[in-house]
Amino acid sequence: MEIESLTEQKSLLAELAPGKRTRLRRLLFEFGPGNGTLMLLPIDQGIEHGPRDFFPNPDSKDPDYQFRLAAEAGYSALACQIGIAEKYYPDYAGQVPLILKVNGKTDIPPSDKAFSSCNASVEDAVRLGADAVGYTLYVGSPRQDEDLVQLRGVRQDCDRFGMPLIVWSYPRGEAVDAKGGAGSLYAIDYAARMAMEMGADVVKLNMPKINPEKDRDAPAPYNDMQVDEAEAIRHCVESAGRSLVVLSGGSKVDDETVLNHAREVMEAGGTGVIFGRNVWQRERNDALEIIARIKETLLANIRRIP
Repeated sequence: MEIESLTEQKSLLAELAPGKRTRLRRLLFEFGPGNGTLMLLPIDQGIEHGPRDFFPNPDSKDPDYQFRLAAEAGYSALACQIGIAEKYYPDYAGQVPLILKVNGKTDIPPSDKAFSSCNASVEDAVRLGADAVGYTLYVGSPRQDEDLVQLRGVRQDCDRFGMPLIVWSYPRGEAVDAKGGAGSLYAIDYAARMAMEMGADVVKLNMPKINPEKDRDAPAPYNDMQVDEAEAIRHCVESAGRSLVVLSGGSKVDDETVLNHAREVMEAGGTGVIFGRNVWQRERNDALEIIARIKETLLANIRRIP
């Protein structure tokens, strides 16, 4: 597969060191939908939200359920924390690539001073055979100074070990809330740019939410912008520059919304999706059905390099 099969940002590959390029190319072409797309399955919600997310589908409480889905349905990679990776990934090594999340937090404290501390290392990712490292950055949190120092260390280790860095870039904190909220175009757009400028190879973003009443509190020119969802995600993809962009699914929504979000991120020049609860909160057959439709949507809406 030639580099021209990638979407408009994919010139990133040509600029990466060989280790990063090899691993990222595996995710883009050798697993998942292929053709330069990413379809990622996150299962870090047990830390981030607690076991309540598993109640809609009790089978999902067993991580083996998600690993089997990822391997059977042909995902680009599965993202999880160190404990799950050590206990479950050995059974699936070689069948589906691993993204090791190296930091995490519970949602028990309020998120006004959010900070996700490291609980694993890039060296752990190498030891486990991972193809990428995941890191959660809280843009705008009062503790972002600590966050950026911690991220610098992870980024340097990723460069040293040739490991692609995927940044979960999430706006958080009272200052963000006062300027339109964590889901606003202003906040998501800022998060996209911040992750790219901090060295992310891939940026994971939430879908911007259009709320005219809240958006008036955002700084200019965001407070006067009149855009729909598709235009909003395009702004964010463009702000991420040559970093690849995958869209997060968030909490479970209807099938039409899931597929629309997949289409919109691809039409905006993004690289794919990272839908978790929208997949594994479903019974197995229903999950496999929506996965197949997501895959078709990604491949049908790739933006090519002219």
